[in-house]
Amino acid sequence: MEKILENIRKNIALPLEKENIVIDSITFEKEGKYNFLRIVLDKANGLDLDTIVNATNIINPILDQLDLIEEEYILDVLSKERGNE
Repeated sequence: MEKILENIRKNIALPLEKENIVIDSITFEKEGKYNFLRIVLDKANGLDLDTIVNATNIINPILDQLDLIEEEYILDVLSKERGNE
């Protein structure tokens, strides 16, 4: 799975960088009966909901084209937690 996650990172990094978004982490986790592909993103001054939606719209078609994960999963795109700033 590590190679698959690294391949995903390589393919989505540049399109996200064009929007000044960086990848913090990518994980594939099973919770209950569901699999989650979690992509945690960061950006200077943080990410708002519109930016998360934009990033998801960038990532989704790339993942569909790559078709690297055989199991069904839920794509979960998140903003890196920054604590109380």
